[in-house]
Amino acid sequence: MPGQVLLTIDEHIATITLSNPGKLNAVDSVMWQALRAHMKDIAERDDVRCVILRGEGDDAFAAGGDIEEFLSVRATVDDALHYHEAWVATALDAIRECPVPTIAAIRGACVGGGLEIAGCCDLRIAGESSRFGAPINKLGFSMYPREMAGLLEVVGPAVLLEILLEGRILPASEALAKGLLTRLVADESVMDEASAAAKRISAGAPLVARWHKHWVHRLAHDTPLSNHEKRAAFAFLDTEDYREGMQAFFEKRKPRFKGK
Repeated sequence: MPGQVLLTIDEHIATITLSNPGKLNAVDSVMWQALRAHMKDIAERDDVRCVILRGEGDDAFAAGGDIEEFLSVRATVDDALHYHEAWVATALDAIRECPVPTIAAIRGACVGGGLEIAGCCDLRIAGESSRFGAPINKLGFSMYPREMAGLLEVVGPAVLLEILLEGRILPASEALAKGLLTRLVADESVMDEASAAAKRISAGAPLVARWHKHWVHRLAHDTPLSNHEKRAAFAFLDTEDYREGMQAFFEKRKPRFKGK
């Protein structure tokens, strides 16, 4: 029976849950396609200000891809290319390219495909007993290049090569030290901390959050901004939220942002 990717939305915060009971939330082909669909849907919505991605239960964020289906869904080069290009890479791209800020709330195993998903999120908040890695060298296959993009952006080539070449499972403390994690908390506090972070993000001007995410990714390309882009950086001047934020500041009250 295939796993599921569940979506709930409450007070501007979407929660996406990877669910594959009995397999430590290993992500199968159906789940990759559902994950992409949910992220694409969220990207088009104006009512969502933050997304939390998590695994069902306390034992795993996601323990990689569902290896049991590999013999059938990627038995040939054509099958493998379709699986990793059309399903996996597009799902990961949908997370990275989503204009809405994303948070990975990690408990337990975050391995292989799970690590790739977490690496595509903007923030990664993990429990102290969580663990990380991609030991696929022990299975005789390599990570598809397009699936490396998020992790490469987060930790750089040296750490990514360490993860892939050694195939070692990193404890949470080492993952934090290597820059793979944003924050490390007690296991039982992961969702509370992720929810608190999501609420802080949601309390800010939603258009500003989207612009900040856009410009950080844009600057990572290391090419000069065009004159058009420089002017576009001040688009906030024409928004209702900018006027509301300034007025609230002078009136010494909390702003009421509408995303307009």
